[in-house]
Amino acid sequence: MGAASRQALRSAIESLDSAKKVTVATGEQLLTVSRTVQGSAQLRGILADDAIPAPEKTALVGRVFPGLGSAAAAVLSEVVGSRWSDGESLVAGVEELGIRATARGDGHTKAIERELFAFSRIVAGDAQLELALGSKLADPVAKAGVVDALLGGKAHEGTIAIVDHLVRSPRGRRIGSMFAFAADVVSAAGGRRIATVTTAVPLTDTQQARLAAALAERHDTDFQLNLIVDPDVLGGVRVQFGGDVIDGTVAARMIDLRLQLAG
Repeated sequence: MGAASRQALRSAIESLDSAKKVTVATGEQLLTVSRTVQGSAQLRGILADDAIPAPEKTALVGRVFPGLGSAAAAVLSEVVGSRWSDGESLVAGVEELGIRATARGDGHTKAIERELFAFSRIVAGDAQLELALGSKLADPVAKAGVVDALLGGKAHEGTIAIVDHLVRSPRGRRIGSMFAFAADVVSAAGGRRIATVTTAVPLTDTQQARLAAALAERHDTDFQLNLIVDPDVLGGVRVQFGGDVIDGTVAARMIDLRLQLAG
């Protein structure tokens, strides 16, 4: 996103955070708007056009999406009244707002974080499922049907809404990247960051608590730990959050040693 779009998104997030009666349905409405605007070049162009007065764009949103709740309508009014770098950035912004609203809707952000991570691991470990959900050629409605068959009645309604949206509207992104992005947004909505922790054997509850506390103290924010057990790391811990990686695994040390010996 350009600077203008980042500022517009910050303003819209503030509007969402101050809105009352935000529910999972609010998030679903915003995600539907994101998909609809993405599918219409004309609508994207109008809503991102600074030359068109904000009240006219707000009125257009009301006509195109007549069933919006008050919270979703207020957020979208802020969106179309702000300056965006381009239509694609506006679509991405509405999507992020929709995910945040879905996570905030009933306070179950931690459950959604865990389920998004678990589902992303399942998809990454099943080549056929990854192709079925990530293929650009697959019918979006069919992909949503797969999601419903896998998660319906088993996952939080917010998780299902977010995954359903992502597979319907990939916008050129790889499926793993989409899940990682959504998990980060959900975590941020709960005032946390996500750290992916890889170890050779499962961490005990005490070890998890100590690691989370150490990360929180060092980075001045709470962390949600997503745990991966991979015997190939041999021992130690690898922690990744955002673009930062702390690799203290035995496997990493052995690679460093080989490089030193070879050099």
